[in-house]
Amino acid sequence: MSPSVLEEIKQAYAEADCLATQSDVDAALDRMAGEITARLQDSNPLIYTVMNGGLIVAGQLIARLNFPLETAYLHATRYGHALNGNLLDWRVRPTQDLQDRTVLVIDDILDEGHTLAAICANLRQEGAREVLTAVLVHKRHERKAIPGMRADFTGMDIEDRFLFGCGMDYKGYWRNAPGIFALKGH
Repeated sequence: MSPSVLEEIKQAYAEADCLATQSDVDAALDRMAGEITARLQDSNPLIYTVMNGGLIVAGQLIARLNFPLETAYLHATRYGHALNGNLLDWRVRPTQDLQDRTVLVIDDILDEGHTLAAICANLRQEGAREVLTAVLVHKRHERKAIPGMRADFTGMDIEDRFLFGCGMDYKGYWRNAPGIFALKGH
């Protein structure tokens, strides 16, 4: 990477608008953990983290869940701009036996939701009894894959801007930013 590109990435963070501080994120994760615990503590859930965005959120959220659970990860993207939910490019497929399991899928953001919807459909097809979703951020707009689509557990609703931090990236960087930031002017 050229020094000028790295400087641009540093500058993007320096100029970004902070939409949620780390304290805001911690409060949202605490609330989500309480809701997830109330719903799943007796269900022996299998928790899948969607890579790469879900890594930061899952690491912080799972540590707040004080009940037995299994964890795993998956990595899928949509082929091109296809809107058909079954057209996934699996980088890492689910490996656990899903038969009659309750599955919780954790990701960083619900933007349009095409990939998340397709992942959940695939997990159901593979035999999961119930598939639930948890995202830190629900982006407010009307372009959802399914009108009115929401995750089962949501940390916060954020305006429709280019976001990074807490798993969301800017050009592959700043997933680790402490809070949720919006790119200046976007």
